[in-house]
Amino acid sequence: MICLLSMVSNDFLTIRDWHRAVVGGKNLILRNTSALEHLQLFIGYVNEKEIEVYALQKEDDGYDNINYHIVNGFDKIDYIRIQNVFCTTPNQTFNDMLSDIDSDEQALMEGLSNYYFSNGKSFNGLNFEQSNLARFLDIRQDAIEYYLEN
Repeated sequence: MICLLSMVSNDFLTIRDWHRAVVGGKNLILRNTSALEHLQLFIGYVNEKEIEVYALQKEDDGYDNINYHIVNGFDKIDYIRIQNVFCTTPNQTFNDMLSDIDSDEQALMEGLSNYYFSNGKSFNGLNFEQSNLARFLDIRQDAIEYYLEN
């Protein structure tokens, strides 16, 4: 009998502590909402369970709350290391989320807004792929005004 483990964000003081406990030191790269949380561009959700990662293969680690996005290699993914956790860069994260119609819209909007205000009211430093530019331009103003509406 296999016992699947699940650690949720509320089990830890910070989101980063949670990520370090579950994926730290592993050949996994946080992506999408999990990356925004780790980059501290999105606060996250109460009692969040799922962690999204890029992986070369599904790990047999016993955790049932890791959402694996299997890739052939990490060479085309821009990522950074924060302590013992690999995480997509803001640029990679936003491009990934803009290209995925099923992305967490709230996390995307809050992440873009936080990036904008923490970057001197600018999106400078982000290079949107041509295929994502139209969607970014459609939501750009909403991201700027995100905190005015919430």
